[in-house]
Amino acid sequence: MPADHRHEPSLQAELALRGTALLEQGVVTDALVLIAEGRILFVGSAEAAPSHEAARTIDHPGLILPGLVDLHCHGGGGASFPDCDDQQEALVAVREHRRHGTTSLVASLVTASAEELTSRVEMLTSLVGEGEVAAIHLEGPFISEVRRGAQNPSHISSGDAALVRRLCEISDGAIATMTVAPETANADEVVRALAEGGAVPSLGHTDCSSTQMREAIATAGDALRRSHGRSPRPTATHLFNGMRPIHHRDPGPALAALDAAAQGHLVGEVIADGVHLAAETVGHVFDIAAPDSLVLITDAMAAAGMADGSYRLGALDVTVEDGVATLAEGGSIAGGTAHLIDVVRFAVREAGVDLTTAVRAASAVPAQVLGAQDEIGSLRAGLRGDVLLVDEHLRPVQVVRGGELVETARAD
Repeated sequence: MPADHRHEPSLQAELALRGTALLEQGVVTDALVLIAEGRILFVGSAEAAPSHEAARTIDHPGLILPGLVDLHCHGGGGASFPDCDDQQEALVAVREHRRHGTTSLVASLVTASAEELTSRVEMLTSLVGEGEVAAIHLEGPFISEVRRGAQNPSHISSGDAALVRRLCEISDGAIATMTVAPETANADEVVRALAEGGAVPSLGHTDCSSTQMREAIATAGDALRRSHGRSPRPTATHLFNGMRPIHHRDPGPALAALDAAAQGHLVGEVIADGVHLAAETVGHVFDIAAPDSLVLITDAMAAAGMADGSYRLGALDVTVEDGVATLAEGGSIAGGTAHLIDVVRFAVREAGVDLTTAVRAASAVPAQVLGAQDEIGSLRAGLRGDVLLVDEHLRPVQVVRGGELVETARAD
């Protein structure tokens, strides 16, 4: 029987959302989400809800999801974090993804000079402090030239722990992750400096052996446990992409990373956009990995939400044709053009990933990597009021961030 709340004081909510919701315990068909002062007051069955009044009520016929969390995003809406001159330009990209349901976004940089990385980190750190950006991800410069993908080879370098410490200090803890190739000289020192600075080592853009990857995962995990930082587990930067391909006599880094994810020792990033990975690959990875050991990411660049054409990613020219971004010279894939809800939809509808698993991989699990699981990533009382309402096709209908309605991109 429903709880009797007749003698309890009525909750005063600013926003009440009612419908089928994906809650931590699973899908609840008649759920209620109450939000006040930017926070979730109550989540659960509408029948069991306490007495309440709401300034605004939305009865939603589709699905109610937690706001999405993208751990790896270089830009969107025509703006690129590695190329932004100021905060206003960076906010163009943030808002492009926010209006599609990504209520928490990690701004990713690419390989560049120490001076340029310092300048970009300083600018983005201010946006982290203002709550517009969740954190910063550095993709390089300590990566493999052979597996650099769309990275500028001019600034790829050996590991520099002193630079890492300086960037972590400048960011005041805003750097969440950094991509490092295990075979890079001084990689172990970089990994330890990252953990000490409050960042999570992300192993990738690598031509290393399976043995080197296993050793790097162990080193990173040990450093993270000692630091008691954001997360006890390292991540793998876009699993399979930017890695030596698998061969039956030379398994390389990808299988070692997948083994670690299967054991729950690592969190693997997966770009399930239909370009970076085949649907079958996405499905197999989710079948193998342990629960909450994969995150869905976009790796989006400036062209996300934009028309085909010419763009920039750091120092390199990018051509986008039929929604696929490639380097103008060389043809390497140069990031994604999807929004995170598009990635979730592909994982569910094309790769056969369970809806709850896919949504957690784009919300609760990345929040865990950030060490922000008590703030974002789930529909739970006390957390920030971040909610995404989608239709039956998993397309955005309404976005709520911090209890405020966001101008939302609507499907045609």
